[in-house]
Amino acid sequence: MIKYILISVLISLSTIDQNSNAKANFRVDGVCGMCKDRIEITTIKLKGVKVSKWDISTKQLSLIYNEKKIKLNDIHKSIAETGHDTDKITATDKAYNTLDPCCKYRDPAVVKNHQ
Repeated sequence: MIKYILISVLISLSTIDQNSNAKANFRVDGVCGMCKDRIEITTIKLKGVKVSKWDISTKQLSLIYNEKKIKLNDIHKSIAETGHDTDKITATDKAYNTLDPCCKYRDPAVVKNHQ
């Protein structure tokens, strides 16, 4: 009997862990393939992020992440620290200025060159 209770508890715990995955989509500013690589690599390296895909044309980042391991706001912060604005957090000028010249998405001339 105790064996069956223990098995039931373990199954319940594994189900709870599986249900902790969440999906999120939000805007991240950038203009090129280098931006795409930076945004995706930054997020996929975060503990708890399982899938990260950024679309250059729509500026949308699609994520699957474990809510028990990382909070969505922490993902926004990490992206902003690399110099990219999100729809919740604006990168500091210091972080933005570390971007390569072709990645300066706040510069209208750079944006125009990527269209």
